[in-house]
Amino acid sequence: MAKAKLRFQCTECGAETPKWVGQCPECHAWNSLQEVIVEKPSANVSRFREHLAGQSEVCSLADVEQEEQARSSVGISELDRVLGGGLVKGSVTLIGGDPGIGKSTLLLQMLSQLDVNTGIKSLYVTGEESQQQVGLRGQRLGLPLAGLRILTENHLEKIIHIASQEQPKVIVVDSIQTVYSDLLQSAPGAVAQVRECAAQLVRFAKQTGMALILVGHVTKDGALAGPRVLEHMVDTVLYFEGDNSSRFRIVRAIKNRFGAVNELGLFAMTEKGLKEVSNPSAMFLSRHEEPVSGSVVMVTREGTRPLLVEVQALVDHSPLGNPRRVVLGLEQNRLAMLLAVLNRHVGISTADQDVFVNVVGGVKINETGADLAIIMAIISSLRDKPFPTDRIVFGEVGLSGEIRPVQNGTERLKEATKHGFSHATIAKANAPQTDLDGIQVEPISRLSEVMSLF
Repeated sequence: MAKAKLRFQCTECGAETPKWVGQCPECHAWNSLQEVIVEKPSANVSRFREHLAGQSEVCSLADVEQEEQARSSVGISELDRVLGGGLVKGSVTLIGGDPGIGKSTLLLQMLSQLDVNTGIKSLYVTGEESQQQVGLRGQRLGLPLAGLRILTENHLEKIIHIASQEQPKVIVVDSIQTVYSDLLQSAPGAVAQVRECAAQLVRFAKQTGMALILVGHVTKDGALAGPRVLEHMVDTVLYFEGDNSSRFRIVRAIKNRFGAVNELGLFAMTEKGLKEVSNPSAMFLSRHEEPVSGSVVMVTREGTRPLLVEVQALVDHSPLGNPRRVVLGLEQNRLAMLLAVLNRHVGISTADQDVFVNVVGGVKINETGADLAIIMAIISSLRDKPFPTDRIVFGEVGLSGEIRPVQNGTERLKEATKHGFSHATIAKANAPQTDLDGIQVEPISRLSEVMSLF
């Protein structure tokens, strides 16, 4: 089998060299040269790299026939929610997460559910574990193993050749960092190998209509390892989040061409694998036997789902000249801004105080609707006055001290009512037009009105 001609291209300036050197001869950047293929391979290899058939032509978007994407449920409702309703024919999904968090376990459970419930033929390709290891995991989880087909291989051309013969509807590759191609000389896991192998697998999935799921490693910062183009090539990107010390796991969609982004799937790790969490709001709430200071419950929204989460704050005198500002689950700069607003418009200074803010349960809040809850938790801790346990809050705080509305206020109030909260402090613009049963709404428009609650 003839190999493609290889050259090395600088990622900084684009200069090419026939062989690898430590420093780019043009821009003098260090370790910036990567392998690239500059010549089409022979016919024996090119069959794996054929482009989609058909001629390209220009047409009006209104004349394009719209076909509803048929979805196949994976048998796990929380995973279906994150995927947008199920797997789409020819779709490519990339799932990443920390080692040992449960990626392989979830995918093995998914394939077993597909086989039992729908009879969809699948293929599990593993390049990290042996067939015996995967089989032992399946037995430990109590899964039906008769219909699960597994292949231990990390050679790309062999994987595509066997998949062409088996013709599965769903194929899982665990993981993309272990797969290598003969077209490149670099080792598995190198940037060029990951990019080229992923591109060929994506092209194969689009040609055959197989639903492809790729497992990706993550860096120490939590981002998906490999080139950034990897996330652009796939249709859906899922992140598996969670603390190894906690039994709860979160699957978050940050990209989805077939559904909404920022959807959450909530699971609990048990001896029999990952179990769906039926009441996700209770997962993030820690009901105290008696009111405690610095604890406020808010309603956030992740995708299409409202969630109740508890925001805790601890404000204490700082012995340091530069007081600490520690935030978990929220944005650091947001806290600094809110402390400045609190000082300017309410007259509460934390210049000599350490401020610690935490979102219980390990969930990460990216929306501005948590502003009001953060400020109330800080005031409650600073004055050592417990916040009412039957009250929820949400709202954005502006730099001029106004309380701004957030999206889907009525849905958030209804979710709070389901969990027994009888009072709500929200932005005036979020106040419902009619009274809601079971909850009393107290709208506010300025940050100064917050002080009446303490």
